[in-house]
Amino acid sequence: MSEFATSYEGVTDIRAREPGRVRKLLSTRRRRPFVPADGRLMIVAADHPARGALSARGRADAMASRPELLDRLRTALGRPGVDGVLATADILEDLLLMGALEDKVVVASMNRGGLAGARFEMDDRMTGYDVQGVVDAGFDAAKMLTRIDFDDPGTVATLQACADAVSGLNRAELVAMVEPFISRRVEGKVVNDLSPEAVVKSIHIAQGLGTASAYTWMKLPVVEEMERVMDATTLPTLLLGGDPAGAPDDTYASWQRALALPSVRGLIVGRALLYPADGDVAAAVDTAVALVRAGVAS
Repeated sequence: MSEFATSYEGVTDIRAREPGRVRKLLSTRRRRPFVPADGRLMIVAADHPARGALSARGRADAMASRPELLDRLRTALGRPGVDGVLATADILEDLLLMGALEDKVVVASMNRGGLAGARFEMDDRMTGYDVQGVVDAGFDAAKMLTRIDFDDPGTVATLQACADAVSGLNRAELVAMVEPFISRRVEGKVVNDLSPEAVVKSIHIAQGLGTASAYTWMKLPVVEEMERVMDATTLPTLLLGGDPAGAPDDTYASWQRALALPSVRGLIVGRALLYPADGDVAAAVDTAVALVRAGVAS
């Protein structure tokens, strides 16, 4: 009998009857180098639900069904050229129990405490993975969202938490992936400033976090004047996709231009690929992979 579940009912049964299998499968999981031979990475992201953010392409409950999300993730991870996944423990362990993490890069999501729409959204504590949890799981990297609101005192707690995580991950020789934004509240809602000037400032703040930066990477949005934006850092960078509202071809064209920049090493994209406008996850992922692999490694 296979050690992996073959259905979502099987996943639930293992969780109920044999939860220790998670640790066993983590210890025996087939691993690979974080950066492949061509120096490029294509990672699928799915840590949005843990923040209470379930929307995609204007549909408020798009990510509400866990089996549907897992189906989409497994389709994406099964496509040639997809290196791995970013998610919280619940999703990663579901994928693990179904064998979908074998030979994949795994990025653990750390701070999920700043729930979408909450008054305390900017006090974004580490309620997902901590550094020891990433080490124990044998994962390759950990990602932290680092939103900076100069008018919100909660920002300093987030900065401290992220700095501590960056330091710990560097000590453990694991990649610390920092996703910075300059943010502000507009009519009570947190909005990220995507102007080139704001993104440049966020990079400089984020890349100075922690006691070391040898293992620090950036996770950045694609904005106007990306050449100027990327001139702000020498750290390896993956581009995020966000929740695009425009035409897919326009999104792909913007990714293609940014992927040609020297510090950019690939994509780490979630909703844009998992919930494409035409519903064809495999085709969307294949397009993204082609863009990443066509980029110039340096």
